[in-house]
Amino acid sequence: MSTAITLTVNGKAVSREVAPDALLVQFLREDLRLTGTHVGCDTGQCGACTVHVNGRAVKACNVLAVQASGTAVTTIEGLAKADGTLHPMQAAFKECHGLQCGFCTPGMVMSAIDLVQHAPHGSAAEIREQLEGNFCRCTGYQNIVKAIQQGAQAMGV
Repeated sequence: MSTAITLTVNGKAVSREVAPDALLVQFLREDLRLTGTHVGCDTGQCGACTVHVNGRAVKACNVLAVQASGTAVTTIEGLAKADGTLHPMQAAFKECHGLQCGFCTPGMVMSAIDLVQHAPHGSAAEIREQLEGNFCRCTGYQNIVKAIQQGAQAMGV
């Protein structure tokens, strides 16, 4: 048995049939081949699967694809401009060396954008607190915090 869903993903209308128990992260990765959304823990703990649903950061491993029907979803692939120009937060992560292995980076960037849209002038301590649901095992977060502060400035929020 499958269910029809229609949503907008990275600005494009998408209609598909999905299993009623398919997770949004599975739908994005397996059906749409948007593999920038990573699967880390499958329990909503690590944040590697973070995407935006109607402009808010959501862990895609905690949402059924059918729950996303009728929404606008943005993945890491939907941030850069068509000409390849990086989103200001992506550019800040690159410039500040806010990544090492890169596994957490897509979810971290998506969470960072949401974070600065709702708390644009956060201190380093506040940013660290807001990133509590995103794990990075490589960086120690120092450059991630710098990148978020620089990205917020570049976004003009």
